[in-house]
Amino acid sequence: MNYLAHAWLSFHQPEILVGNMISDFVKGKRRFEYNAAIQKGIALHRSIDAFTDEHEATREAKQFFKPAVGLYAGAFVDIVYDHFLARDRHEFKEDGLLQFSQFVYAVLDKNISVLPEKFARLLPYMKSDNWLYNYQTMHGIEQSFAGLARRAKYLTGSSTAFAAFEINHGQLQQCYARFFPEVKRFAYDESSRLNQPK
Repeated sequence: MNYLAHAWLSFHQPEILVGNMISDFVKGKRRFEYNAAIQKGIALHRSIDAFTDEHEATREAKQFFKPAVGLYAGAFVDIVYDHFLARDRHEFKEDGLLQFSQFVYAVLDKNISVLPEKFARLLPYMKSDNWLYNYQTMHGIEQSFAGLARRAKYLTGSSTAFAAFEINHGQLQQCYARFFPEVKRFAYDESSRLNQPK
């Protein structure tokens, strides 16, 4: 799952959201430097990622990208899931996606002092280009694919991955439709478990 899904599956809990968003930037024991709620968000992110990687729909979706990007297929599928989530009117009504995007940016701004340096450097670009909102557009996904390819060691571009996305759009949407209700249920249960007093 990518940024929008991780934010949405934080269920409007601000500190859980922070942890969920920064998890990939927090290595090893550094998670213990954060307060308990942010640590729960980091743990939730990692549980969601494990669930996503093992899901049959994700394994199927990866096959559409493997010829183009090999082992990076999963990272492209994560972005694709955000695309279909952004367009999902069962999740976001009317202006709901725009309002939620602004909520996420406000929470992250409020917690800027605890964000890992790499994530803090990325946040202004996320806001100025409104990544969360623009996942719904084909151009937004094309830009996200290009950004992923720039960061990847062994990719020289993203055009073949984007072509695979366009060609298989309908089948990828079916993968999302099978997957998302299940990951949402899983994340809600996992969030409830993490929030139980010990």
